[in-house]
Amino acid sequence: MHARTGRTVRDLRRENRTAVLRRLYFDGPMSRLMLGPATGLSSGSVSNVVAELVADGLVEEAGSVDSAGGRPRTLVRITPASGFMIGVDIGETRVRIELFDLTLTELARTEHPLACSGPRTDRYDVDLVVDRVREGIAEVLRLADVPADRLIGVGIGVPGIVARTTEDGAVVHGQTIGWDAVPFERLLRAAVDLPETVPYWIDNGAKTLGQAEMWFGAGRGARSAVVVLFGSGVGACVVTDPMGPGRAIEWGHLTVRVRGRRCRCGARGCLEAYAGAEALLERWREAGGKPPAGADEETALTAMLAAAYPAEAATEPDATAVAVLEETAEYLGAGFADLINLFQPERILVGGWAGLQLGTRFLETVSGHARAYALTYPASRTGIGLGTLGPEAVTVGAALLPLVDFFAQGGRRPESKPTTPAPAWQSALQDRVSP
Repeated sequence: MHARTGRTVRDLRRENRTAVLRRLYFDGPMSRLMLGPATGLSSGSVSNVVAELVADGLVEEAGSVDSAGGRPRTLVRITPASGFMIGVDIGETRVRIELFDLTLTELARTEHPLACSGPRTDRYDVDLVVDRVREGIAEVLRLADVPADRLIGVGIGVPGIVARTTEDGAVVHGQTIGWDAVPFERLLRAAVDLPETVPYWIDNGAKTLGQAEMWFGAGRGARSAVVVLFGSGVGACVVTDPMGPGRAIEWGHLTVRVRGRRCRCGARGCLEAYAGAEALLERWREAGGKPPAGADEETALTAMLAAAYPAEAATEPDATAVAVLEETAEYLGAGFADLINLFQPERILVGGWAGLQLGTRFLETVSGHARAYALTYPASRTGIGLGTLGPEAVTVGAALLPLVDFFAQGGRRPESKPTTPAPAWQSALQDRVSP
């Protein structure tokens, strides 16, 4: 039976389940009476949907509240242990893996290092990264004693552009890390011991950060935003629907200086060649700065900021570090101005481990440069601030990727496709067919 819109009754039931699950997720616990106006569904539809979700174990009772002159109203909420998801962050120096229940309570986490010495492409050796993800997934499931078949999915944030093919699933084009059309999903499926029914959701790390900040962080309440991720490199995610997925953009590879510094992507003058942590530290070194010998990027950036902004009032700031950071602030301001002029967002939010370190020191200066370079009207309507979910928000956002799809399917896990027996003639003639 089809509705006039072309949607089936099954589609409508799924949409109703999705509406109730989302509302309970963000605003629950709620009573059935409260869910009606919150979802736009009739009281009968709400009762039917809630009864289904309770029967499926996705929703449970959560006490009651008094009503005006009537019987107390029973509250319902999402059942935390009704599903689990894993979030993975393929970072600059490590792979971080976290296991969450359906309400995003962290149940287990682990980190596995990537090699920090040698060429950057060695650090991101595909086989090494796959091994780290495989080890981490097995470890968090074991630590939390969660069966693999209870997972609703695995979300992974990666550096690079993600495309999808029928044969290989998610394919990663990571030019800056030496990944040329890497069939990452196929490699993971071959290496990781998970049921075939557990989906992988692989996307750009800036996009997963954007999802987390819009749902639970500094983006809540905004109609549109650009969430920028500063780590070793620079990326961004443009969000135009607060509840929908954002769109990853290669903001770090906008040209900010013609015939400028060589970027790790191979081009010249990219923003990332001036503002990414790797390039920032290299510029400090070239100017005579002295990062700690053998330190990783996070430690070295901390040392640079301490040199430029000493804790002791009597200590003289490192003039070289100050000059490099001031120049970086202007480049970032120009980059923010591009985002303002192109997308006119309500907010620009800064995240990532390097972004949070840098932002606490000179975000106000960056904002001043952005308003000087941007068009006046859109700049006056764009707020610039720091993300609020911390440097590990990418794993939270990665875990949201399977959750978004789970809700979109009405809280139903993917079903195994039934095997169809081959036609009789195919079996009968199989021996006659030439190889």
